Amino acid sequence: MKLRLRLALTVVAVTVPVVAGLTLAQRSLRLRIQEEVLQASTLAQMQAGEKERCEAAPDSWTPRRGPPPRDMPRKPGESPPPNSSEPERRGPPPSGPRPDMGPPPDLPPGKLGRPPPSFSYFPYDDRLVSRNTSAPVISEDVQQELRSGQGVVIRRSTYDGRPALEVLLRMPWEGGPCAFILARRVEGPGGHIEGVPPPEVLLVPLLSLVAVVVALGPVVRRVRQLTGEVRASAVSRYQQPVSVRGNDEVAELARAFQEARAEIQSQLSQQEAREQALRDFLANTMHDVMTPLTVLQGHLSTLEQRTGRGDATEPAVLASAMGEAHYIASLVHNLAAAARLEAGAPQVQRAPVDLNSVIARVIGRHQPIARQRRISLERGVPEAPVWVNGDVTLIEQAVSNVVFNGIHHGHEDGHVAVVLESTRQGRFHLRVIDDGPGIPEEERSRLMERRFRGNAARTRGLEGQGLGLHITQHVAQVHGWTLSLLPSEYGGLEVSMEGEVTGG
Repeated sequence: MKLRLRLALTVVAVTVPVVAGLTLAQRSLRLRIQEEVLQASTLAQMQAGEKERCEAAPDSWTPRRGPPPRDMPRKPGESPPPNSSEPERRGPPPSGPRPDMGPPPDLPPGKLGRPPPSFSYFPYDDRLVSRNTSAPVISEDVQQELRSGQGVVIRRSTYDGRPALEVLLRMPWEGGPCAFILARRVEGPGGHIEGVPPPEVLLVPLLSLVAVVVALGPVVRRVRQLTGEVRASAVSRYQQPVSVRGNDEVAELARAFQEARAEIQSQLSQQEAREQALRDFLANTMHDVMTPLTVLQGHLSTLEQRTGRGDATEPAVLASAMGEAHYIASLVHNLAAAARLEAGAPQVQRAPVDLNSVIARVIGRHQPIARQRRISLERGVPEAPVWVNGDVTLIEQAVSNVVFNGIHHGHEDGHVAVVLESTRQGRFHLRVIDDGPGIPEEERSRLMERRFRGNAARTRGLEGQGLGLHITQHVAQVHGWTLSLLPSEYGGLEVSMEGEVTGG
């Protein structure tokens, strides 16, 4: 649904009860005014000289036309005052019924083009009996109201099929044939129909609707313009900005889109960077895996040929094949750990971890390749388990990387030791010590700064420890531990991890 149509329907829905309320209020006010005017005009006429005329001929009395006389009322037969323009009336008032008179002086005339309402007056004595044969009979309930002390009774009815207002007034004098006066006001033909709002009230929703349609023109144009700019920006992958004009709600919407556009551009840039890093990562991985795999295939082919000829197996070839297989396994584990760390915190599953058991598994995994390289792999752990809270897979891979580096870069007949200590301050201290060539201080600082995406850290030379060490550093950061690289007292490298222990 279009905005203009929606708002127009809203205006109509709001104005309908408003019009109904205004109609009821205007109708109630108009009826109240009619009652007060009819009551006041009747009482004023009777006090202005109509009393004597009514009592003189109660069977045919009808008030005079026009405004009441300025002078005081005269008794029947009394001559008019000097300079009076009123002709002297002689004899009794004319007998017989007189036509209905026009509206009282205080009553506004009928609307242009419509016949004015007609008025009729009927006198009653103290017993509410009228000598005028055309006078309506006063009902018992009205008589009860008057006897209960009410000075006026107002009734609404119909007369000749037209709305009629009847006011029965007690006059301010006692007794006589005109002690009560019934004034009847009958709407003229074609008058206002009850319950139908007058034209001026019906104009309210029409004018409101026109005002809404006119006022919404600029707003709709701005919304359409903003819609076009948003679509154009989306086509340009949110490179094209949208215009922000003014300080109203449409401008706020444009500013909100600008903020969303900036966020989308940032997300797209990060996504493109991740995709590029993934492509580089896959290219490097392919190279790192294919090289040892090719070497391993060559060793296996040599072993197959020698076995087929019945020759003895060369220990050097078998040891090299085992080394390549061990390297491929470590590389695959590192890639899995790197993927989990890159995915963020939701991929880190925390639970109680026994570091004693982790070290035992790492030693068992690397012991065969250590024996092939004639390297002594030893461990020293407390008798009681040392528990930490963390991800067991990532922790085990971090320790395995350090042990692998010590074995892979150690000398023959060398040593690699894994030492775990638990302090009284509720912390653990895990050290992996070797007596290999070690790493110069300037290279140790660079290794701690590298990211596992770096190409230089993916090589198999001495600097190739970068991938495994950085994964170890990342695991330590995720768990809130500290990692340090120090020269060992035996001439090699000492990798130290320290953190808090838990109750298990």
